[in-house]
Amino acid sequence: MANSSTVIGAKIKGIRESKNLTIEEISERSGLSADQIISVETDQNLPSLGPLIKIARALGVRLGTFLDDSDDLGPAICRAADREKDSSISFSNGATDARKHMEYHPLAQQKAGRHMEPFVIDIHPNGQQEYQLSAHEGEEFIYVMEGEVEIAYGKETYILKQGDSIFYDSIVKHHVHGSAGKSAKILAVVYIPF
Repeated sequence: MANSSTVIGAKIKGIRESKNLTIEEISERSGLSADQIISVETDQNLPSLGPLIKIARALGVRLGTFLDDSDDLGPAICRAADREKDSSISFSNGATDARKHMEYHPLAQQKAGRHMEPFVIDIHPNGQQEYQLSAHEGEEFIYVMEGEVEIAYGKETYILKQGDSIFYDSIVKHHVHGSAGKSAKILAVVYIPF
């Protein structure tokens, strides 16, 4: 089975080509550079959610279209044992930074037509002291399952421990990472209006 970033890159390229759109047109519509789009389509880099949302908007599709693996309209059930076996998606913490520190385990890939994207996310230690904040339309809910996370949100920074949660507007620049280079596991639900 191909890894998830390969599938996402191929889906983005396939959708773009099926709509007869050039990389330059997607660049203009999304505000991302042509190089960023090429790096996503060719699996050199899978950026944070913000740039993927911009590409989805430029293509006129939901973000979930890149993650869908069926057209099931019924409920989606994700068993814990299956989630551990399934491939995960790793995003870098910036549109041009290939350093990967978050491993996303999608919880509703089988649900077509969804507007929310639920994930269990493993956050790996990251030695970086500075982070590139990103913003996108919608809302996010994060619940800390294990460890401790730091959320840079606008000009504020919030430390969340196991059992804590936060709900925020994604339009405000933000970044989620482990506290002081620590590992963590979170449940995150991203809502993106379409």
